[in-house]
Amino acid sequence: MTDWIAWTLLAASMQAVRTAGQKYLHESLSALTATLARYLFGLPVVLAYVLWLDPPFHQASMTPAYGLSIALAGCLQVLATVLLVRLFSLRNFALGSTFIRLEIMMTAVIGSVFFQDALSSLAWLGVMVASVGIVSLQWNPEKRLHLTLDRSVFYGLASALAFSLTSLLIRDASLSLGLNDAVSAAAMTLALMVILQTGLCLGLVSFKERGEIKQLFQKWRLGLFIGVTGVLGSIGWFTAFTLERAAYVKTLGQIEFVFSLGISYFLFKERAKQHEWLGMGLVCLGAVLMIWAD
Repeated sequence: MTDWIAWTLLAASMQAVRTAGQKYLHESLSALTATLARYLFGLPVVLAYVLWLDPPFHQASMTPAYGLSIALAGCLQVLATVLLVRLFSLRNFALGSTFIRLEIMMTAVIGSVFFQDALSSLAWLGVMVASVGIVSLQWNPEKRLHLTLDRSVFYGLASALAFSLTSLLIRDASLSLGLNDAVSAAAMTLALMVILQTGLCLGLVSFKERGEIKQLFQKWRLGLFIGVTGVLGSIGWFTAFTLERAAYVKTLGQIEFVFSLGISYFLFKERAKQHEWLGMGLVCLGAVLMIWAD
């Protein structure tokens, strides 16, 4: 098992658990406040991680382009998280989690065209198989193949695109530091992004949902759970992106689906339909093909 695989598995498992916590929090608070919990309670954990790791800041090449990449990635991740939380309020947990997998295809295409992360033929086959799986998830036998273009479709597409761009920008920023240690480069990028995101979300919530800040601190146990699991997941994602191309990391990250399905089944008592199982299976098969390509 190479390092990037281990980091990706950590990220996928923590993201599934963190998202479940945010779904619970969103039942009483807005999507924006649920997003704030991820960063506000996670910031101390990130800072403690950086202090423990003690990365060589003085050796890093922090250019204006690096700062711009972090700023764009930070804003896009906040937007993607808000849309994701809202999506889960419209669709069931397992199906909503799978719909976001459009991020895989977007990451592969955008990475190949704009970030010089070219994929092999087998990897593209994996992308196509996963794409068919996503399309089949939208098939509703009771409506005779009628696709309802409701808010869930918009939230899913927009969130997937934002997450895709975030992943590619994180990898580009970390690599631009010019450090030999991927863990240190990822930690530096993560710390700066979380500081930015905490300030951004805190400002937005104070402006739009000021009364919810007090409610959030009243639910500090759930907020701390979301913050800690969110940071652990982010550490895994950032490090994996620094070690390997974003498309491969995101594809392997589909193991998160297995964790999400288990959470959906045992915690939320939700059941998937037969055609949804088929779509989910094709998505996983596409992920396996891309791993073989690597």
